[in-house]
Amino acid sequence: MVEASGNCGASQQNRRDDRRLRLEVVGDEGWGMSTPTPLKERRERLSHYLETTDLEAVWFAQPNSFGWLTGGSNVVDRDSLGVAAVGFDSDEEFQVATNSIEAERLAAEELPAEIEVAAVDWYTDSLTEAVAERSPMPAAADFDVPEFEQIDPTPLRQPLAAEDIDRYRSLATEVTAELNSVCRSLSADETEQAVAAELRGGLEHRGIAAPVVLVGGSERAQQYRHYTPTTATLGAYALVSVTAQRGGLYVSATRTVAFDPPGWLQTRHRTAAQIEVTALAATQQVAADDGTAGEVFGAIQEAYAASGRAEEWRHHHQGGAAGFAGREWIATPDSTERVFAPMAYAWNPTVQGAKSEGTVVVSEDEIEPLTVVEEWPTIAVSAHSGIDALESDAGVTLSRPAILEL
Repeated sequence: MVEASGNCGASQQNRRDDRRLRLEVVGDEGWGMSTPTPLKERRERLSHYLETTDLEAVWFAQPNSFGWLTGGSNVVDRDSLGVAAVGFDSDEEFQVATNSIEAERLAAEELPAEIEVAAVDWYTDSLTEAVAERSPMPAAADFDVPEFEQIDPTPLRQPLAAEDIDRYRSLATEVTAELNSVCRSLSADETEQAVAAELRGGLEHRGIAAPVVLVGGSERAQQYRHYTPTTATLGAYALVSVTAQRGGLYVSATRTVAFDPPGWLQTRHRTAAQIEVTALAATQQVAADDGTAGEVFGAIQEAYAASGRAEEWRHHHQGGAAGFAGREWIATPDSTERVFAPMAYAWNPTVQGAKSEGTVVVSEDEIEPLTVVEEWPTIAVSAHSGIDALESDAGVTLSRPAILEL
């Protein structure tokens, strides 16, 4: 027992040393709390929205939409609504309403210089009151404001702007580096909770929040599709999944690490990866046809059936569009959401005990995986043929993360 504990501690120390080295090499460039956001593009979308809805203003306080508009964060308490709301009005002006505690910090660290900040006394006025007092009417908001319409901001955030995709690449590179580093140093006797804590800590060092960290050892990864970390040790193999966020953008990825893998693991892993590639190929085709998420889901169901596991999709959601939410929408058989390109997607098919997941930008002429890098082994995987949503000669082949054997 003493020897096992020592090995676990050595693994964690190696990861800490590795992270320090990478931090020294990369430095702080681009890791500030505020990141550039394409305000001109946002202004065009929101102006169109106001024109088509006959509204005079729209406000956003949900953290992901605040990040979409500003590139910054309005989060202090992760269990609560953001501490600030950003508004846009028919005069094409942006403004932020917040309280007197947050105004100076937000202006200095989180917001583009051209966005005005209005502060109210923290002890007298709520954010809701501050927005109601400053907004022309009629107006809408993504949180509860009396006499305001409710807005679902998801359609406004699709498709991604070119600047969003550039930021996405940078964020995905950092998330992937941290995920890979932690996974490369795992040992069979570490606990799921210890691995999750190490991954969260490494991401926090980079200014990246991780709302979802799942770590499943060989026993629990076979029992549950959402393997929330426990004190169980990893055992024969582990699945490590993360959804991480910075500047409003979300990156999701899963890694599989094996120490003494069961004989079926490689086959199930490749099956999940082939279903994922089929989903991505279908996404590109459906987007070109202005189709719906339900059509992509149909292709996923066909891919499961072609793999000899026709009912496996029923055990877990299959993912969907990513971007300024972990999933902008999750596909179901009856989904009517439009499939856009260029847009990020995170499909996550599972086959009992195995999972394939990454963040991928799908555009009209390219499928670009953001969470696959040379430092991690890969396998070449082709989409299933004979899928209704795909042209017969689609021939999509992508590199997907392989199982890392330690």
